[in-house]
Amino acid sequence: MTHDLPLFPLDHLPLFGQPLASALTIRDRTYNYQELNLRIGRLAAWLAATDLRSGDRVATWLGKGEVACLMPLAVVRAGLVHVPVNPLLKAPQVAHIMGDSIARLLITNAGRAATLTPPRNGEDYSVVDEKTVLAVLDDSSALSIPPLPPSTDTDTLAAILYTSGSTGRPKGVMLSHANLALGAASVAQYLKLTPDDKTLAVLPLSFDYGQNQLLSTWRAGGCVVPLDYLTPRDVIKACVQHKITTLAAVPPLWVQLTEQLWPVEATQNMRRLTNSGGALTPSLVKMLRSIFGERTDIYAMYGLTEAFRSTFLDPALIDANPTSMGRAIPFAEIMVVATDGSEAASDQPGELVHAGPLVGQGYWQDSQRTAERFKPAPIFSKYGGTAVWSGDTVRRDADGLLYFVGRDDAMIKTSGNRVSPTEIEEAAVESGLVAEACALGRKDERLGTAIILFVRGNGDDDGLKSYLKTTLPNFMQPAEIVWLDTFPKSANGKLDRNMLVQRLAA
Repeated sequence: MTHDLPLFPLDHLPLFGQPLASALTIRDRTYNYQELNLRIGRLAAWLAATDLRSGDRVATWLGKGEVACLMPLAVVRAGLVHVPVNPLLKAPQVAHIMGDSIARLLITNAGRAATLTPPRNGEDYSVVDEKTVLAVLDDSSALSIPPLPPSTDTDTLAAILYTSGSTGRPKGVMLSHANLALGAASVAQYLKLTPDDKTLAVLPLSFDYGQNQLLSTWRAGGCVVPLDYLTPRDVIKACVQHKITTLAAVPPLWVQLTEQLWPVEATQNMRRLTNSGGALTPSLVKMLRSIFGERTDIYAMYGLTEAFRSTFLDPALIDANPTSMGRAIPFAEIMVVATDGSEAASDQPGELVHAGPLVGQGYWQDSQRTAERFKPAPIFSKYGGTAVWSGDTVRRDADGLLYFVGRDDAMIKTSGNRVSPTEIEEAAVESGLVAEACALGRKDERLGTAIILFVRGNGDDDGLKSYLKTTLPNFMQPAEIVWLDTFPKSANGKLDRNMLVQRLAA
């Protein structure tokens, strides 16, 4: 399969905007593209002047301020690799990511830094306060460095995004310049973004979906308005204040937003809403339509961090097909593979397999899990090469629209986040209050899936809840803790999760 691929290094994204056009609004200050490039250059020059070597990892653990927005581009301009850390994570998860990625530098704020324990044996990284970096950006004497030349190898590693695995600790997905730059071009194309668009970036920039709020808007030459919101009302107020045209969210946030009163000033400029991280429901589509009307396009999307994004539904089809995942996005080949390895027939369930240049480079320092997920494309693939075998069962109807059927692994998708049950279970046992633990998901109207934690221990419910609140981020907190005297076991002595699943369904 051949495409006229817009191959360019990730660092070149800001160059697509007109020099004096608005590019980034941080609180009460707006930077144009000329200023954006200058500040990226200053940040890159500062990084290049450290003792970091080419290919070293630089982590950020920040809210959606200026530093977090510029880092994805400044890091690659300095020849380094970006490791964005979800600001909702707590110190134990950050310690794992720092150790696993072997990052040499962590940029965060004083409050977060104070929660970290000193690096353990074998770890060697420096912690820099965000304020220090902000001072660099405002230093007019700082030297900038030139952008990466057009000949830059676009297969060079640009970022490692950490996502929870179905077992064990989070794993780092390796993404190249091409993965991220083509992802930005693809989304800008099918969303029909233009230079006069304004995107309200409410999702964490550590997620591929969240980071692409920045990259796709800049690819189109538009303006991004990052927002760390506290309540849904903050989102609505920002839409009014900045005359937002593009809003991306996950289903639980859409549910909260539809429960609010939206003034005309908040909806009159809205051109498009985008959803990923979970499926929209017919009722939610109707509620969004009732608020935003026919003039606003609603985009349903499906994606994998391992391949960035796979499908989108043409907004003209969403009212009649509200549960569909749509078709392949530009630069992606999406196949439905039957159990015998052949291409599944219409309406026959099969595994979703994604091939093409958006496929990542595997999991960082994890050849075993890479081999399980990144495998040769099916023989009937037009792209060929390595493909991501999603583990998700889907079906394609006679019109070519895809529909989600089920997930093969034990992941819990809650509030738009993929959560590893093993990570929650390990935290519960580490509390010393629990001997055994099993985390499962239960369908929930607001969260998508609620986390139910079964435990066997001393019954100290308040103590366990307190420990988990200090150890795990909010989106990993169990909605309910169920104490058991004994856990059901299978014939081979292992915990019988299926018995607990049946209990939830009863």
